[in-house]
Amino acid sequence: MTPRLDNPHALAPAQIKAMVALEASFTNSDLPHPLRELVKLRASQINGCAFCIHMHSTDLRQHGESEMRLYMLNAWRESTLYSARERAALGWTEALTRVAETGAPDTDYAALQAEFSDAEQVQLTLLIGAINVWNRLQVGFRAPHPVAVADRAAA
Repeated sequence: MTPRLDNPHALAPAQIKAMVALEASFTNSDLPHPLRELVKLRASQINGCAFCIHMHSTDLRQHGESEMRLYMLNAWRESTLYSARERAALGWTEALTRVAETGAPDTDYAALQAEFSDAEQVQLTLLIGAINVWNRLQVGFRAPHPVAVADRAAA
C-alpha cells in the first residue's frame, strides 16, 4: 500500500488539533478506558483501518485486555465474553458506523438506553463519530500502520 499523502495531519493543523482535543475530552468522560478502546477497535475493524486496528489493539493489550476478547470482537454477538453494557456499546457502534445501511435501529438504541445514561449515550455517540473520522483520514490517505512502516524501513 502506498500512502497518498506523506503527512495529512500537517496539512490541516487546526482541524487535527480540534480532533485531538475531542479525543482528550473522552478521558474525562463517564466511559471507562477499556470500553472506549473496544468501541474504537470495533469501528476500525468495520472500516478496515489497519492503522487504527493496530493502535487500539495494542492499547488494549497494554491495559491488560485478553487476547481472546480481542480475537472474538468480530463475533461479539455470538460470544459470551462481553458484558451487557459492552454489547450495547458495540451494537450502537456498528449501527452508527454503518448508519447509511442501518438507520440506527430502535432495537440498538433500546439496548443502549438500558445500559447508559443520557450523558453517556451522547459521549459514546461522539466517540463513535470521532473514530469514524480518524478511520476515514487513515484509510482515505492510506496511512500505513507502524509495523508496515518498520518493514519498509528494513527493506
